[in-house]
Amino acid sequence: MNLALRDIRHKLGRFLLTCAGLALLLGVALAMVGIYRGVVEEALALSRALRAELWVVEGGTRGPFAEASRIPGDTREAVARLAGVREAGSVTFQTVEARVAGTAAASAAGAFRDETGRERIGASLRLQLVGFELDRPGGPPATVAGRPPGGARREMVLDRSARLPVGAVVEIAGLRFTVVGLTARTVSSGGDPLAWIALRDAQEIQFRLNPPAARRAQAAGGAAPSQDTVNAVIARLDPAADAARLAEELRRWKHLAALTAAEQEEVLTRSVVERARRQLGLFTVVLLLVSGVIVALIVYMLTMDKLREIATLKLIGAPDRTIVALVMQQALLMGAASFALATALVLSGKDAFPRRVALGPEEVAGVGLVVFAICLLASLLGVRAALRIDPAKALGG
Repeated sequence: MNLALRDIRHKLGRFLLTCAGLALLLGVALAMVGIYRGVVEEALALSRALRAELWVVEGGTRGPFAEASRIPGDTREAVARLAGVREAGSVTFQTVEARVAGTAAASAAGAFRDETGRERIGASLRLQLVGFELDRPGGPPATVAGRPPGGARREMVLDRSARLPVGAVVEIAGLRFTVVGLTARTVSSGGDPLAWIALRDAQEIQFRLNPPAARRAQAAGGAAPSQDTVNAVIARLDPAADAARLAEELRRWKHLAALTAAEQEEVLTRSVVERARRQLGLFTVVLLLVSGVIVALIVYMLTMDKLREIATLKLIGAPDRTIVALVMQQALLMGAASFALATALVLSGKDAFPRRVALGPEEVAGVGLVVFAICLLASLLGVRAALRIDPAKALGG
């Protein structure tokens, strides 16, 4: 006979209610672990989507994600001529505030709704804009809907987290772009959807002066800034090429800096999102500590509620290990039921979070082991109280 299971069946309603409350707390902790992992994945999403093995940026900088970088557009030809470089492409990056303009047919009808059914014409949309050269490295990954950009101007491939359909029209800096394809899980380190457009379009948005500013510059005798400027050149290498050696060779050019793919990822995780990672990690640890304290208090209260039953067990000669097993098994069963419910809640609702919740088997198993350890340690308070109960209390009023 398992005393823990019999006691749970005897007070099933209270046990389930306790598990539900604890599951909500563990669910928040589990979600924080997923958000922590999601922040790292989002920070690396763009770098990995471009599949670049070498990043060439402005000298003295650490790349376009950590700080400003501007280099001449003809740098790409110089990089492409290096031994070991298979192909190279120029790219630009900028964060823009876009406006949803609808579709050609929907604009005429005066109505446009996204895939969720919400009216979106005129709504603002924050995007991370990637300008790339067609048929060169820097383009979007495989599309999940629509097609990649063709040779026409003013075409855009957009991440589906923007919740716009293929055919939508997006206005940026007075220019209208038609969404021709959608990607999945390609966002910036800040969680903004990524949008790919032709390099010439991106340069026009990023580097041109508006007409009043251009007239003032001309009146002052200054030359208009060159639009043949990019933020970085990315390269893919031959299988036998050494990325570290090529990066060191490019650094000797003085006016350029170079990073390997591993160095770029380290910059993203250790510099761009480091503070967010620390804050989320600290909050997760605090939640787990609070969970441990709450489990300890619950187990202690459950033990005190069975004071007479435990005293009776002692009076009839039950060994201490039976009493210890009763308390520990209840704590572990409560933790297992709460964690299972918390996992089900988070996995079913993770897509509703504004930031990615990356919960794989490893994360769930890791948090599960932590919860097991917390329940085991928390039960020691109840075990201590149970072992100190006087058998004579079984005979009391």
